[in-house]
Order: sequence, then C-alpha cells, then structure tokens
Amino acid sequence: KDGRVTKRDMRAYLEQRATPAPLPAAPAAVGAPKPVVAHQHVAASPVPPPVSVSGEDEIVEMDRMRKLIADHMVRSVQTSPHVTSFVEADVTRIVDWRNKNKKVFQEKTGQKLTFTPFFIEAVAKALRDFPGVNASVDGDRIVLKKGIHIGLAAATPEGNLIVPVIRNADRYNLNGLATVVNDLANRARTGALKPDEISGGTYTVSNVGTFGNVFGTPIINQPQVAILGIGGIIKRPVVVDNDKIAIRDMLYMCLSYDHRLVDGALADQFMSHVKNTLENFDESAIG
Repeated sequence: KDGRVTKRDMRAYLEQRATPAPLPAAPAAVGAPKPVVAHQHVAASPVPPPVSVSGEDEIVEMDRMRKLIADHMVRSVQTSPHVTSFVEADVTRIVDWRNKNKKVFQEKTGQKLTFTPFFIEAVAKALRDFPGVNASVDGDRIVLKKGIHIGLAAATPEGNLIVPVIRNADRYNLNGLATVVNDLANRARTGALKPDEISGGTYTVSNVGTFGNVFGTPIINQPQVAILGIGGIIKRPVVVDNDKIAIRDMLYMCLSYDHRLVDGALADQFMSHVKNTLENFDESAIG
C-alpha cells in the first residue's frame, strides 16, 4: 500500500512459501521417445529512449531512401559481429606518379585520374588471393563468390548513401577502372543509375578520405562479410630505411569484417596484401 509492505503482504508471502513444491514428473518409460524441444533464440527488440523536443527544434521526416539506409544499417549490426582491423600504407609512389601523369592520362584517355582506381585495383587483387573475404554467410553454409563485384559507396547531393557496383573489377586495368569509376560516380550524383548497377556486390569500398577524414569504421553491407574504409592521404614525417626521417604520403585503411566467417588472421593477411600492392606500385604494369 502506497509503496509500503503491509501485514497482509507478509502473511500472503508466508502462506505462499509454506505451500509444498510440486512433485517431480514421473520418469519416462524405458524406450519411450524423448520429447523434442525446439530451441529458439528470440532477440528482444530494443526500446528507443524517448526524444525530448522543444519548440525551437525542427522536425524533418525521413525520406524513403534514408529509411531504407537506416533499416539496412540496423539489420547489419544485428546480423554480423563486427570487428575492425587497421593498417597504415605509404602511397608516396602512387601520389608522385599520379601528379606527374594525371594531365597526360586525361588527354590520352579522356578520364580524370583519381586515387580510387588504385584502391579498387589493389582490393580486387587481394580478393582474388583471399576468396574467404569475397563471400557471404547462408545459415551454416559459406558461399564463396566467384565474381569479384566491388561496390563503391558514394554520397548523393541529398546526403544519402548509394553503392554502385563495379562488376568483375579484377578484369580491368587502371584505365578501365578510371572509366568505370568516373561513370558510376557521375551517374550516382545525378540519380541515373539502373537498379542492376546498385545490386549484386560481393565487397564494398568506402572512401571516407574524400571529405578529409583520416579513417572511419564502416558498417558491413549485407550480405557481404567485409568492407574497407579508406582514409585521406596525409603528408607527414615517418621513419624510413636506415632510421631516417622523411616526408611521406600516408593513409590509414580499416577493414570491418563479420567475425562469424572472417577471423583476425585472414583479415590481417588480406589487409597486408592490399597494403603491399599499394606500396609497391608498378608504373610499368599500367595498361
């Protein structure tokens, strides 16, 4: 009563405690089939905290695209146990070569040369050598994808996120990748992508460095099992051979991966492959 324990409460408790416990069930007869119990894991839906709104706040309804993105991100975190590994790469050779050749490259191919094709090429090579990262989880089965279809996360003018897919990315040279990347990026900004150009990806790259970020921890694009976040290229002093200090072009990369399938060893080997490909850029191999 009024939040207090009364005499009636105490008596009711004592009477309930004095009630004899139920007898155990009789043992099943020998040879009788055991009952089948279905074990079901039901995750409780989290209840969002109440939002306090004042008269000075502006309320904006989510558009359809933002609702889809929000739902996709929540389901990804609920589905995959996310782990993120980081690696640092020295891309000075790529930066120097691009600075010297971007004008000639554009005159020759008609394409602007960004850093994205270099990243896509390195990732495609790593996926070819480590197919466990180019995969999906289907219940208790592992689906190893034969095609290397790399999604490229891009921001639209409305502030939403869209992921056009470079199909068979491992079959392109640098010129081909520059053409495909520029075409998809331009049409993503104008909303001219076709439905089949934003589906069927087996792996995703998110270039968070486009806006000056050093690194980020992206969320896996389901049903894929990994996503690579690429930070901005920053000039800074680092220790090089013979313990000398030099100014180098450095960047951080982070791999968010689904720990149901991808373990730390596989993730580290994959990231080392990408790093080594970028650091040992071979300009003579450019087609």
